[in-house]
Amino acid sequence: MTLTLPTPASPLKIGTRGSPLALAQAHETRERLGKAFDLPDEAFEIVVIKTTGDNRAMIDADRPLKEIGNKGLFTKEIEEALLSGDIDIAVHSTKDMPVAQPHGLVLDTFLPREDVRDAFISPSLSSIHELAQGAVVGTSSLRRRAQLLNRRPDLNVVEFRGNVQTRLKKLSDGVADCTFLAMAGIRRLKMDEVPATAISTEDMLPAIAQGTIGIERRSDDTRAAEMLEAIHHAETGQRLAAERALLAALDGSCETPIAGLAEIQEGQLRLRGEVLRPDGSEAISEDVTGAIADGSDMGRALADSLLKQAGPGFFDWRN
Repeated sequence: MTLTLPTPASPLKIGTRGSPLALAQAHETRERLGKAFDLPDEAFEIVVIKTTGDNRAMIDADRPLKEIGNKGLFTKEIEEALLSGDIDIAVHSTKDMPVAQPHGLVLDTFLPREDVRDAFISPSLSSIHELAQGAVVGTSSLRRRAQLLNRRPDLNVVEFRGNVQTRLKKLSDGVADCTFLAMAGIRRLKMDEVPATAISTEDMLPAIAQGTIGIERRSDDTRAAEMLEAIHHAETGQRLAAERALLAALDGSCETPIAGLAEIQEGQLRLRGEVLRPDGSEAISEDVTGAIADGSDMGRALADSLLKQAGPGFFDWRN
């Protein structure tokens, strides 16, 4: 069957959130597809969809995500548009994606992974170790909160919601002494002016799938499947198969402090995982190495080991 390519008169519709970072990711997807099939930008239409997670009155109120909802906050409306045919593909930050897709949708295309590390953001300091006793740290991530408190229980961690620009303004206004972002977002937005110091993954293990753009499609859309196959990055997909299997087996959500990273070195896959009590009082970490093809099985096995070590009630917010 001949592939029917999109045209300016009948463009491929790319769904995305409207934040600067989300748009940058949608533009990267358009550019890669255009290059792969020698198509002009006009053969694609970027469709901005407002999600529940983009409701500023709700999200910027510095309420923890667990009080508002879960990862579906940033995907539900986009996936509804995909299922209804209003868009042809959807571009996401993979770390925001639930591990299970709605019936009829698949997430099986990943672009080359960016820098996976977290970034320490402060106008005057360059590391966590330089923070004074009792310093105020702003973050909306339960993982980062737990990791910070595990290392520095003296810190005062406060909710810090909003997009990159909003968080930087809060920092300049003195709401907190420092905050954290993903290095990938800073790089994709070309924000060289941000006072960012990359944190080693040995010091702060990142979120599952951090730094990865994932592209979702309808499972029965053969044209989208064929086009996306041309820009899929196999190694990133292999790494995420292990990480997302780990997350799924841990029943991960925005209410659970979980970190994980898969890396491929010398033909082997190394998967690291970490679970933490929400208050940072305890952290359990472990790593496994094996064949790349066994990544999903390794993720499930590592999750089982971590859960056994954690025991019941480990993630209970009352602890």
